[in-house]
Amino acid sequence: MRENQLYTPIKIGSIELKNRIVMAPMTRCRALKNIPNELMCEYYQQRSTAGLIITEGTAPSPNGLGYARIPGIFSEKQVEAWKKITETVHKNNGKIIVQLMHSGRISHPLNMPVGSKILAPSAVKASGQMWTDLKYFQDFETPTEMTLQDIIHAKTEFICAAENALFAHFDGVELHGANGYLLEEFLSPITNIRTDNYGGSIENRCRFVLEVVKGVANAIGKDKTGIRLSPYGVASDMSHYPEIDATYDYLSKELNKLDIAYIHLVDHSAMGSPPVPLEIKKMIRENFKNAIILCGGFNNKTAEEAIESGLADLVAFGRPFILNPDLVDRFKNNWPLCEDLNMDLFYTADEKGYTDYSFYNS
Repeated sequence: MRENQLYTPIKIGSIELKNRIVMAPMTRCRALKNIPNELMCEYYQQRSTAGLIITEGTAPSPNGLGYARIPGIFSEKQVEAWKKITETVHKNNGKIIVQLMHSGRISHPLNMPVGSKILAPSAVKASGQMWTDLKYFQDFETPTEMTLQDIIHAKTEFICAAENALFAHFDGVELHGANGYLLEEFLSPITNIRTDNYGGSIENRCRFVLEVVKGVANAIGKDKTGIRLSPYGVASDMSHYPEIDATYDYLSKELNKLDIAYIHLVDHSAMGSPPVPLEIKKMIRENFKNAIILCGGFNNKTAEEAIESGLADLVAFGRPFILNPDLVDRFKNNWPLCEDLNMDLFYTADEKGYTDYSFYNS
């Protein structure tokens, strides 16, 4: 009988993984004062049977802090705190990379240090509200359009954060180019209405993303660099636009030239968003020769099918990993999954709904 590919080792870039099951990045808002802590260490340790853990979105700079209680990786304290987490995962023969997330316009001053700025490619306000611990839900504010100096500075922040990731003993870095945050805001002609070299044409709108990817890859190694993308995504008040396919066709070809370790494609249709068309997944698969991670609505059977078909090399799971810290073992042994999802506990500050889910054999 042929071995299930989901449980076979794979190498992406320079990172050797024990299986192809990825723990997807998920914001959980447990980092008090934006510093990782012992509770977060326990959370990731519990889930270290995954072939690869991608951390929650982690700010590369104070300007990148969007949500309340998200971690950063721009200070010495943050780096040292992350080091405890990476060492714990490595002791369990796991691999962990940090997702660098600059939230762009999806932020609020009450969630940021004094002196920080809400920056975006253009002064286009997102509709909706943002939770703040001080004043609960607050409307999004109009961001400040980035100057060329701001753009240079933001690129430098990403590069420094990636270097900090290596100091913290991460196995690599994922750049968050999805879900309506800064990198994706540059890609869309709706959130990016610039008239300089960073706006207008597809090439110009992709320029910032590609410069960040290239800068990070040069700093830490292309074999340790990946990116997450969400074509056709509508998170964070993003809208569809006519050139989506052409944008991601160009972008994926340029990313292939940079020879980075992987592209991570996320599809939020399982949570009620429009699906990512199969055609664009196939297009990116054809354009990009290195590893592809797919994420969104998979179970162990459909994940195996995606790998067998060649559409994916690895598959990421989000909410199933929240509810089932031993997800890999449950899949392998056909044990039932916990499906008692309590959304009210997703973004609280304590262990409830975070580290208190049971292992099947406990």
